[in-house]
Amino acid sequence: MNRFPPPPLNREPAMLDVLVIAPHPDDAELGMGGAILKMLADGLRVGVLDLTSGEPTPHGSPELRVQETAAATKVLGLTWRENLGLPNRSLEPTLENRAKLAGVIRQQRPKWLFAPYWVDAHPDHTAATKLVDDARFWAKLSKTDQPGQIELPGERWHPQRIYNYYCVHLKQAAQPAFILDISDYWEQKLASIRAYESQFITGRPTEPPTFLDQLRDEAAYWGKTIGVAYGEPFHCREPIGMSGFGSLI
Repeated sequence: MNRFPPPPLNREPAMLDVLVIAPHPDDAELGMGGAILKMLADGLRVGVLDLTSGEPTPHGSPELRVQETAAATKVLGLTWRENLGLPNRSLEPTLENRAKLAGVIRQQRPKWLFAPYWVDAHPDHTAATKLVDDARFWAKLSKTDQPGQIELPGERWHPQRIYNYYCVHLKQAAQPAFILDISDYWEQKLASIRAYESQFITGRPTEPPTFLDQLRDEAAYWGKTIGVAYGEPFHCREPIGMSGFGSLI
């Protein structure tokens, strides 16, 4: 038994309530654009940290992707968005990258983190989830200014939960922990995805079902499972707490 618990974590006001971590620009919009819009409408401060530029891609460029990301950010009305500048296609949960992400967590002090679902065919996605898990732990460390340690900016901080959104490249039958009703926000979510024209419109087949048609059908499927028009699935490795039954549908 530890008789000498660590000092309390920093209790200064958080910069963000929610930090969504995305391997590439567009992953946050695809996986949980509706949830982001709903949280913002509820008064939460929501930020997105893209880990890489997402480039190169067949029809994109770094400059175009920046413009598209800015357009999508405007549609969502995000509180904050930044890019960590890690390499696309070779993202790894290294100690250096862990320290960079932990530093952002300590500076923004979110209550909740959202990361990609941990089972995926895309190596960047699985690496991102591992990186979020590790950085969440590192963000609460003390005495990081000691010799041999990687010094972290800001004060200690430990987000309460990591939730996982689905933006996967596998044909899998997901079994989410919960599904969020995004019916009121579907059209705005779709508009944020359309902002990434180089990724989802240019060069793609125009005969239905298009990629955007498939996204709508997926959202409608998840909505049907809970009796609404559109839904987004989420998972969590830790138990999900409830203070009552008022939000259940």
